[in-house]
Amino acid sequence: MSADDASDAGADTPDDSDGLDGSYDPSEIEPSWQQYWIEQGVNKYDESVTDPNTLFSIDTPPPTVSGDLHMGHLYQFTLQDFVARFRRMHEETTFFPFGYDDNGIASERLTERELDIRHQDFERHVFQEKCRDICQQYEDAFTRDVQSLAVSVDWDNTYKTIEPRVQRISQLSFIDLYEQGREYRQKAPAIWCPDCETAISQVEMEGAERDSHYNDIAFTHTETGEDIVIATTRPELLPACVAMFVHPDDEDNEHLVGDTARVPIFDHEVPIIADERVDMEKGTGVVMSCTFGDQTDIEWYQAHDLPLRVAIDESGTMTDLAGEYEGLSTHVAREEIVEDLDDEGYLQDRRAISHDVNVHERCETDVEFLVTEQWYVKMLDKKDEYLQAGREMDWYPEKMFTRYKHWIEGLEWDWCISRQRDSGIPIPVWYCEDCGETIVADREDLPVDPLSDDPPVDACHECGSENLRPEEDVFDTWATSSLTPLINAGWDWDAEAEEFTMDRPQLYPFDLRPQGHDIISFWLFHTIVKCYEHTGEVPFDATMINGMVLDENREAMSKSKGNVVRPEEVLEQFPVDAARYWAAGTSIGDDFPFKEQDLVTGEKLLRKLWNASKLVDHLVEETQPTEPDELAAIDEWLLAKQNAVIEEVTEKLENYEFSKARNQLRGFFWNTFCDDYLEIAKQRLNETDDPSTAYALRTAHRRFLTLFAPLLPHITEEIWQSVYAEGESIHTTDWPTTTDHEADLAAGETATAVIGALRRYKSEHQLPLNAELDRVEVYGSIDGFESAISEVMHVGELDAFEAAPDVTTEIDEISLDYSQVGPKFGGKVGEFDAALESGEYELTDGTLQLAGEELDADLFEVREERTYAGEGEMVEADDLVVVVDN
Repeated sequence: MSADDASDAGADTPDDSDGLDGSYDPSEIEPSWQQYWIEQGVNKYDESVTDPNTLFSIDTPPPTVSGDLHMGHLYQFTLQDFVARFRRMHEETTFFPFGYDDNGIASERLTERELDIRHQDFERHVFQEKCRDICQQYEDAFTRDVQSLAVSVDWDNTYKTIEPRVQRISQLSFIDLYEQGREYRQKAPAIWCPDCETAISQVEMEGAERDSHYNDIAFTHTETGEDIVIATTRPELLPACVAMFVHPDDEDNEHLVGDTARVPIFDHEVPIIADERVDMEKGTGVVMSCTFGDQTDIEWYQAHDLPLRVAIDESGTMTDLAGEYEGLSTHVAREEIVEDLDDEGYLQDRRAISHDVNVHERCETDVEFLVTEQWYVKMLDKKDEYLQAGREMDWYPEKMFTRYKHWIEGLEWDWCISRQRDSGIPIPVWYCEDCGETIVADREDLPVDPLSDDPPVDACHECGSENLRPEEDVFDTWATSSLTPLINAGWDWDAEAEEFTMDRPQLYPFDLRPQGHDIISFWLFHTIVKCYEHTGEVPFDATMINGMVLDENREAMSKSKGNVVRPEEVLEQFPVDAARYWAAGTSIGDDFPFKEQDLVTGEKLLRKLWNASKLVDHLVEETQPTEPDELAAIDEWLLAKQNAVIEEVTEKLENYEFSKARNQLRGFFWNTFCDDYLEIAKQRLNETDDPSTAYALRTAHRRFLTLFAPLLPHITEEIWQSVYAEGESIHTTDWPTTTDHEADLAAGETATAVIGALRRYKSEHQLPLNAELDRVEVYGSIDGFESAISEVMHVGELDAFEAAPDVTTEIDEISLDYSQVGPKFGGKVGEFDAALESGEYELTDGTLQLAGEELDADLFEVREERTYAGEGEMVEADDLVVVVDN
């Protein structure tokens, strides 16, 4: 049997093998093992373990339940599972929970869409029940999908961010921060989504490209009647204009400072003020300030105590301040105002542009800045502390810390945590209508809903009024999902001890936070803020940041582009293990394209592993042979080589270098074990009952299965329980450790290369593998492996030499890089070709001289051919020379 037959086909493995039978059918085998792992509690966390040094805890991201599983889910969940399965074998106890983020705007919109209703038409508690029913349906389907990916979650440790226990923790967090003075309620400019009709936080904004126009609009200088021209993309904000600004160093416009100007159409006067925040290079150098168009408007409003003019309401509609434009959407009002400005001679120019605007990341609606009353968590005063907290973690990859750092450095707002929605956790406060005092719920009453529950007091403790008004707002979803480490650790208030405690203190801080780079500013940062304020500790020791899955052209997948690849479509064609092989194929943190070829390669590896396992099972009947007193050199070399691979793969998995671990393991298994050693073992075991080879073959094979188990859980489980330990999951066995086997690894590599070269020689000369070779010369070190080569390849006389053989190296061909040579040398290319054809050239110090010119090494390539002048026939294997004299 050839090397390919031995490792791929296993054609001579009998069908009545005691271990593995027939071919591997993942469509039947994978679902059965997924069900087995759940039913048998293979992935269950051992609650009795209390020593944090003997367990590994993972703080998993709770996905938002608002749609189907996508390739990003498959990729991210699979990376998390690599960690969990590896650590479960390596550390013994692993905490790997699962949660659903089912409160907030996403759940609300999902419910409205599914039931074709509006949340405003229902009382909050009624609408929330509808949300929970819809989310439950999606969560059940989502759970089945996640289980079908072989994600080894402990399904006894799950949570929902809307469940009462989590609501209590979220409200406890609010009360604790409030009592620390880290929260405040304020009527102030806030970022507002007109479509969702709620305040949002800075982290929920993103940039979007929009087609627009620059409009040059003339204001009237009140004192002189002259035009003062401003350039704006938002003429609909003219009724909200409260000032004009120029830079104090602007010589062309400094004379305007202290005067006033009249706003066109709306005819109210505004002051002209000097401020260094004006960009003199942008527009005309004169800027109108409105309440509010952007962050700079807000800064001017606060710094110069400007009046408030609200021209746009919570739904993005023009108010009565806009006069005849009242009731129009901002976009419609913009066009009508421009037309009127043009008709009345105030529009001096209008030119099309494309520019970035701030939008709500949920619905991609342009945001507004409105003055509303909201709850905030203080953050700006502790930016340095939060940055230091990030430095205390290990980042995988390290470069992702820069994103975290840049986010903190760019923070301009405290964290707005209140939302004007119905799906969410209620803010547990009431207000005195007479004096405005805030009344916070008692800890022992949590969770509460102020809209349906009574306040903790009958009257205001400040003024004695019984007129108490419930808070109607709910928390931002991130205000709760940022508490996942505390949720999983069982954080709660102990009334008797009067302190916060944890049911599972051994989990905290968590060992790992895995997540995508797109939510570093959302989830990671907010979790650090919340947990740091509550516990004084960074909530996890390390974070593993994954990238995004792109299409084959490296573009983001989106429904509008029609380039979305769905997991169910992939898994209809390929095994789950093949998809997992694909997921391990890139460096964490990097965005990478989806390529079907990677799944094809993974499927080939499954066949290779299955057929190699069948061959091992056929060659060695005993599954745990006793180690003989002395191993043959080639057998000890294999185990010593595998020791090195175990060390390297273990180190790479500990550092979340999945692609490197996968490639190294696959390369050693495929090339060294299957293509080289299996052929040697098969020949030795077929010719003699060799206990050394039997032991090495079984030992290496068992260790290969455990090394592959985190990456390829189904096929390794099938082989393990079919051959080695029925009823004992491979995923609860110990991670392989190195043995005391030692060998000259380089000499062993040379020996296997020699065997491969001689096998190729026999094949090319149509000789059977057991044909005798009279004499073989090896030019390289094979110390200790001479007998292995002689026995396996039936060599009569074998000699090894350190010196170079009598080999002549001749130039076979010189090829020019015409893409560079042509433009550089023009018409001389024909002369170059003629010189090469006639041999009229010289090679000196890496350069080529011909036709009176000298070409550098990057302009040509030399292909050499080696010839052997001595007796026998030379067989090449890379740099190794083997001479066969037969």
